[in-house]
Amino acid sequence: MALATRTDRRPSMTRTLWDSSVGKKTIMAVSGLIMLLYLVVHMIGNLKIFFGSGEFNHYAHWLRTMGEPFLHYEWALWIVRVVLVLAVVLHAVSAYQLSRRDIRARPAKYVHKKPRAGYATRTMRWGGIILALFIVWHILDLTTGTVHSGGFQSGHPYQNVIDTFSTWYGNTIYIVAMLALGLHVQHGFWSAAQTLGAGNANRDRVLKTIANVLALVLTVGFISVPVAVMTGVVS
Repeated sequence: MALATRTDRRPSMTRTLWDSSVGKKTIMAVSGLIMLLYLVVHMIGNLKIFFGSGEFNHYAHWLRTMGEPFLHYEWALWIVRVVLVLAVVLHAVSAYQLSRRDIRARPAKYVHKKPRAGYATRTMRWGGIILALFIVWHILDLTTGTVHSGGFQSGHPYQNVIDTFSTWYGNTIYIVAMLALGLHVQHGFWSAAQTLGAGNANRDRVLKTIANVLALVLTVGFISVPVAVMTGVVS
């Protein structure tokens, strides 16, 4: 008589983490904080445009040479890009799957309406979609030059930025996306802190203040560039 063999295996820790709602929320929180760190650094770099074309172009060149001679040309930049792409994909997929899971768990509408959530909370989903579309446009505009106006000049990022923000649609797309970013950061930072266990009765007020300040600083910092081009402060 042949012995029965077990074919079922316990899922790996990684698969268990990914399949659970808590795991997906944790992945969303960690990936969101990675993107937030990048946004802060990116905004600081963008503000170099106020110091002139030489300073801004030198910064853009440094991004491609950082890590040399230990790393080859653009290797560090590509590492950053790969990490960001992974963070964006994991964040978006986790958000979508959690949303679908929530809908399946509550197929019928509530008999009694729930209290209205904050504006940032209610627009997280659409804000995420707006930001995803903006990322695609931003890359095609200022990285590959595919949809760039005025003739894309490789190696001349200062002039490329001026070209983009000299058009009404370039300003509109960018400013709308940055407003959506501010709302996303405001609620996202708070949610990430709660997911990772950083929030409690004593720290909630501090965390909310940090979330508000981060959202405001990032929104104003990013929007200041197209506004400066529109008003002639940067030309």
